[in-house]
Amino acid sequence: MTASKTCLVVDDSELIREIAIRIITDLGLEAEGAVDAAEAVEVCREKRPAAVFLDWDLPSMGALDFLREAASLEGDRPAIILCATENDHQQFMLAKAAGAAHHILKPFDKTVLAGKLAEIGLIDHPPAAANA
Repeated sequence: MTASKTCLVVDDSELIREIAIRIITDLGLEAEGAVDAAEAVEVCREKRPAAVFLDWDLPSMGALDFLREAASLEGDRPAIILCATENDHQQFMLAKAAGAAHHILKPFDKTVLAGKLAEIGLIDHPPAAANA
């Protein structure tokens, strides 16, 4: 069985999930959403997504809790991209130390998501602006 090129979008905003999923599928990948970190952990255990777009501000079980759980997953771990509304260096450092090697800022668009997906190797056609 070939490795899945599926992305999981974890955000409590239905609108953000829908937009991200639409962009990701337009880029030729499979995508699904999770409303919170607990659901995201279960999806990761069952479906082994290649990448997780993780909202920093999640209700109840937060992003750092998800990252701790994701670190215990057996086998290949997904690339985790933290999605934040503020450019907070300390927040990014905490997330990186917990396993989120990448981050993007909200609001994002197709160029931002395509650039990040190309950077982590899930697509091979980044927009010209992401070649820096």
